Amino acid sequence: MIDTPRSASTSVGRRAFAGVVCLIAVAGLALTAWIGVRATLAQNHLQQARVAVSAATGVLDDPAAATTVFAALGDDTSAARELTGDPVWQLAEALPWVGPQLSAVSDTARAIDGAVGALGPLAAASAGLSVEVIRPVDGAVDVARIAAIAPAATAAATTLRESADRLSAIDRGPLLGRVAKGVSDAGELLDTAADGADALERATRLVPAMLGADGPRSTLVLFQNNAEWRSLGGVVGAVAQLDTLDGRMTLVAQASSADFGDLSAAPVADLAADVRSIYDTRPARYVQNTTQVPDFSVGAPLAREMWRRVHGTTVDAVVALDPVTLSYLLRATGPVHLPSGDDLTADNAVRLLLEETYRRYTDPREQDAFFQSAAAAVFQALADGRVDPAALVDAVGQAGRERRLLVWNADATEQAVLEGSTLQGALPAADGTRSTFGVYLNDGTGSKMDYYLHPLVETAWCDADTASLHVELHSDAPDPATLPAYVTGGGEYGVPVGDTLTGVYVYLPPGAELLERRTTGGDDTAGFAGGMHDGRQVVKWSVRVAPGETAQLDLLARLPVTPELDAVSTPTRDGSELPRGGECRFPG
Repeated sequence: MIDTPRSASTSVGRRAFAGVVCLIAVAGLALTAWIGVRATLAQNHLQQARVAVSAATGVLDDPAAATTVFAALGDDTSAARELTGDPVWQLAEALPWVGPQLSAVSDTARAIDGAVGALGPLAAASAGLSVEVIRPVDGAVDVARIAAIAPAATAAATTLRESADRLSAIDRGPLLGRVAKGVSDAGELLDTAADGADALERATRLVPAMLGADGPRSTLVLFQNNAEWRSLGGVVGAVAQLDTLDGRMTLVAQASSADFGDLSAAPVADLAADVRSIYDTRPARYVQNTTQVPDFSVGAPLAREMWRRVHGTTVDAVVALDPVTLSYLLRATGPVHLPSGDDLTADNAVRLLLEETYRRYTDPREQDAFFQSAAAAVFQALADGRVDPAALVDAVGQAGRERRLLVWNADATEQAVLEGSTLQGALPAADGTRSTFGVYLNDGTGSKMDYYLHPLVETAWCDADTASLHVELHSDAPDPATLPAYVTGGGEYGVPVGDTLTGVYVYLPPGAELLERRTTGGDDTAGFAGGMHDGRQVVKWSVRVAPGETAQLDLLARLPVTPELDAVSTPTRDGSELPRGGECRFPG
């Protein structure tokens, strides 16, 4: 059969079409192979980089030790970024299904490479600098060496946070298991690195100033007593003035709360109307209550003014800490010997300062003297350089995370360095990613019975826009007949001996609406009170708990929808008593 012109052209067209199809198929296979090979290579480089960044993050508190970690790290991250950044890869990112996987891998490569680009210069700037720099030599810390790495630390903190935010913004919905896990792991790693760099950046900017690098500084130290609760920890039972100059620290004065008695007649400063409506003027009349408002920027200036009136010195900063913080510091200094003959250790500090003292000394002045001697001994060990620097960094970090170490600077520029950190002792922040309840505990017994009272705080989402808050108070107090009257309160304020009366101040997140509340256990005949503070609804629950008893409060609230839900609460003598997630207490 002879092809006609028409049949010949059709045959040619078919062959051409088949050729095009084959060409497309070959091109598709080549594209798939190209991307597959590059993706495998990129994944290998990223895995090596993640391991190295994790190691570097682990030594960020000792920057000099991080330097060697970066020797080959840049090669891996640059290779991963190059492998996932060519035009073919970028073209494939527009494809359905596979495109989001490729975009996630390339975004991860760029984020980790950016992190390395930030950490490398920081490690280089820190060469020769280790945590040993915070150990005093001849009584002084070398503040100039700390300040020298501030520019590199600032740049690293900024870039790492941008890298972490880039990964956080990736839509995880379309991602397959291995890719999703890789993005999640890298995100957690960069968040950790960003937090570490942020802490280092703040420290390099603030620590030299507070240690007198720019001239003489005075800091008032408030020692909170967790056996008698106040919102930020406990009553202020003892205070001290710490002076610094060129990294040299000197303990120049100490006092007890009894020394401030003459100030109680009138407030030392005006309080905002919303604060007065909830706490009256007590925080401005009694140094013991300067930590009652759960915002250290309110109480710290009050304590500063009280100290000025009693001692005549206007300090530059105020710091608050508690016996638990001292126990953490003792892990770094080792045991210290007290004039009483006791050896104060990390293991016995809390019990000795918050319980044994009251059994041993009946005179409050003797108790205060014992507290002061303990604080002075720990301070002297630090000032003398008898400290493990790495353990000191860990101790300060843990105390800060648990909100039992607070810092306020009178200079607004210096205080801004702490913006957003737990060291501020601020009300819970409000943002679009997290809803946070505040649960603040205040003793109403006039006693030291809170040593035996244990809180439990749990939060849970009930549905899309409602959440529950659960608060428990359990007393494991012994037979009150075995306790000194100073510890039980002796019934002086109308509370039966051995019982505890607690004001539980619950701060709802901004914009929240209280829907329901209920209580079980305890004696809460005093009922509820509250008000508004800084745009937050405050619910005060007054409850009395007897030895062996447990009281519970449950709240249901409608909240702005956020991905995360949590709570902050008063730090107690037990570092494990932290808020946690739980189950909705209002099912259905």
